[in-house]
Amino acid sequence: MKKWHDLGPFTIFDLETTGMSPVRDRIVEIAAIRIELDGSQSRYHSLVNPKTVMPEKVIQIHGITNEMVADAPVFRTAGREFSEFAAGSTLVAHNARFDLGFLQESLFREGYEIWKGKTMDSIPIIKQAYSGLPSYSLQYLRRRFGLGDELSGPAHRAFADVEWTLEVFQMSLKTLLEKTDN
Repeated sequence: MKKWHDLGPFTIFDLETTGMSPVRDRIVEIAAIRIELDGSQSRYHSLVNPKTVMPEKVIQIHGITNEMVADAPVFRTAGREFSEFAAGSTLVAHNARFDLGFLQESLFREGYEIWKGKTMDSIPIIKQAYSGLPSYSLQYLRRRFGLGDELSGPAHRAFADVEWTLEVFQMSLKTLLEKTDN
């Protein structure tokens, strides 16, 4: 029987930002888990200095303060490291349009090649595996599937969101593979 990670390698990633606009706002955190074809995992995480002051309303959402990112690497460094970490894999994000938009704009702004590899949004996969749910927000899915405090950190921090996305994405692919085997 085919295993879900046989479809990879995958890099599940999430970003936290200073706002909603990839053009005006900046990335302040990058987190990722890479899953190889053999199922082994590696992790990447970096706070990112946005070289701008974050608004208080944004700090209240993700809890990342200006002091926390003051000595963090800038995106030029963190973006290169992340691109090298994810190279050769399919990038997966929950609501990928947001994260990929920020990633592509930030890479372009720094003069790096934009991501040309495969990308995938976890939401359509989850909808296919678990149709009819009242919501597909990450917060709803983590409660629905009991993915609570055992994972790293609070909601709206990149690493916790990556772990929750990985868990639900993995469950969804397993469910879909079981359906095709029957």
